[in-house]
Amino acid sequence: MPVRSAGKAMHRRDLVASTWPWRATAYLLSGLPVGVVVLAVLATLIVLGVVSAVALVGVPLLVAATLVGLPVGAVERRRLWLVEAEPLADPHQVPERPGLRAWLRQRYREPATWRELGYTVLLATLLWPLDLLVVGCALGVPGSLLTAPAAQALGGDGEVKLLKAVLLASPAAAWAAVPIGVVLLVPAAYLVTGYGAARAALARALLAPRDNELVRRVQDLTRSRARLVDAFDAERRRIERDLHDGAQQRLVALGITLGLARLATPAEVPALVQRAHDQANLALEELRDLIRDIHPRILTDRGLPAAVAELADRSPIPVEVDIALPTRPPSAVETAAYFVVCEALANAAKHSGATRIQVSGRMQADRLVVEVADDGCGGADAARGSGLTGLADRIAVVAGRLTLTSPLGGPTLLRVELSCHRTSRSESSSPRTVS
Repeated sequence: MPVRSAGKAMHRRDLVASTWPWRATAYLLSGLPVGVVVLAVLATLIVLGVVSAVALVGVPLLVAATLVGLPVGAVERRRLWLVEAEPLADPHQVPERPGLRAWLRQRYREPATWRELGYTVLLATLLWPLDLLVVGCALGVPGSLLTAPAAQALGGDGEVKLLKAVLLASPAAAWAAVPIGVVLLVPAAYLVTGYGAARAALARALLAPRDNELVRRVQDLTRSRARLVDAFDAERRRIERDLHDGAQQRLVALGITLGLARLATPAEVPALVQRAHDQANLALEELRDLIRDIHPRILTDRGLPAAVAELADRSPIPVEVDIALPTRPPSAVETAAYFVVCEALANAAKHSGATRIQVSGRMQADRLVVEVADDGCGGADAARGSGLTGLADRIAVVAGRLTLTSPLGGPTLLRVELSCHRTSRSESSSPRTVS
């Protein structure tokens, strides 16, 4: 059975020959810049916040300082893959209402926020210096012994002092230190791997979701899936209604016209055939519109840029499209992005009063980022049934994040981030924020 964590690797006899000591070393060393940056950011926010608190300018800085644990926790959960094969889920819940105030209230109520803040303080003040000390001691001693001959050869007087304590005055003594360094690599590998496993256990204890948080997360996902089922059922009924009231009626009229053509006089046949031809064209056009609403063929054949360009051509408001993708994203991601743009353009045409819309799309790491901006009157609000809840449920299926910025008076910016990692879990829905 393959080893899936550094802690379990400690019980294997082939630990030294495995990659786990190197992975543990990479985990500890990669935490050093994170700890230094976090220490600098925390110190800056706290000092500036306290100094300017009298003028109330520092209050947002102090608020930001208490939320530093959120990005740090996200980074640390990602870094754990170096020593833990099982990824950690995001312990945070989606706010019940959109808006920055609701998001802040939700975050301050969650115990996970304060656990992440505690871990951040530990990382900035204690953990990264301790990581450096352990790695330095574990690798410094055998490293000095292994490099003793080279150090003596490069020294001008032919002498080398190991670790500022042991003086090697001859080449024979320097070469004698090499096998000792090789032997010391074994306990060094166990020390680094064991300490890395302990650090990972601490991070998992503070950054992983608790059982009650997982229960709430499952409940939230269940509600999201229920809304999706309702939306799909409503879409199915709409398609049935459109087929019955549109294309079916056109086909019935076409059949009647062709029946009349069979009974008509030769002089009446050309007019009836022309009418039947017009009715067939109308039925075909309605079927094409219906199919386009279900899943446009151009999206399958030519991808997201061409499909969005077609949407822009049909929009009553001028739309500027700037989508540049090096490769095509997964089909589910492409479809979700298309319908987000489709809904955004429809909402802008109905409610915004905009004179110009801009749609852009780029790949950022393994995420597709699509933005739809308009110069309309703003004031879009998911709580008033603007369709944003349905969009957020749709993109949550592909591990996406929807952010809407729409102050009164405009402009409005809808930003969607969709994970293109083919093994990403659909359960990792993200907060929806409106500001």
